[in-house]
Amino acid sequence: MFVFAVFIMPPIYDVFCEITGFNGTTGRVNAEQQYVVNENRKVEVSFFAMTMGGFPLQFKPKVNSMEVIPGKFYTTSYIAKNNTDQIIIGQAVPSVAPTDAALHFKKLECFCFNRQVFKPHEELEMTLRFVVEPELDMRIQDISLSYNFFKLEN
Repeated sequence: MFVFAVFIMPPIYDVFCEITGFNGTTGRVNAEQQYVVNENRKVEVSFFAMTMGGFPLQFKPKVNSMEVIPGKFYTTSYIAKNNTDQIIIGQAVPSVAPTDAALHFKKLECFCFNRQVFKPHEELEMTLRFVVEPELDMRIQDISLSYNFFKLEN
């Protein structure tokens, strides 16, 4: 039971969340697609950053928010700095609110796709390239994207 709960369930849960958008999990696109764009519609996307308790990493978005037009791709970044004399490894886990928006928040490029290795006192600027799909419910005017950075064992 322990092996099932610790090693098998998390990947299954991750796939379920990615397919359904459950728990605010975002989707992924493999190439910049063409969407029908309504230049008059704007959505405010706010960016947040957190770290696991005791994880010695400064982590913050480069900008706090962006006004985006659904269907257009945007690029921003997050800044992370290792505050120790040791190499640390971590991975960011995204979450989108409201949950209904998660199905239409797609990432082309994201630092969260891979584990990150930080050398002692190294500061990295990590890229996020995303699109909010035009099919997003018209009632949704604000989206929050937050990342929680977790420490991984070497």
